[in-house]
Amino acid sequence: ELASIVKSDKKPWQGKSYYLVVDVRDSDWKGGNITGSHNLPSMKFQGGVDELISRTKGVSIIVFHCKFSQERYGFVLQIYNAKRALQEAEEYKNQQVYVLQGGFNTFAAAFKNDPLLVENWDENVVIW
Repeated sequence: ELASIVKSDKKPWQGKSYYLVVDVRDSDWKGGNITGSHNLPSMKFQGGVDELISRTKGVSIIVFHCKFSQERYGFVLQIYNAKRALQEAEEYKNQQVYVLQGGFNTFAAAFKNDPLLVENWDENVVIW
């Protein structure tokens, strides 16, 4: 489903956008990412979450992921949801927050050769 959203005419992170993919990988972000995603490393997430929340007012779908979506995403998702709950803005009321099952590794394995879905791909940098 994420692939069809990324390939759609809906644009991420631009004003009142439809969706945003938040990549919380740290140094393992190098070597490729989901096209149009926003990298907010888990090590810096606590300090950047307030800005992320303010910039996602009106965004319908937010998808978090890390390399495997097994560890880091839980920490950042908990922080994001707790901070967002403190906001009373109407713009957050219908926001849907997801985790990319299998993380970037699963997504890249399926779509690494499609530049509409994966950008900055470098097989020599990515560690599977």
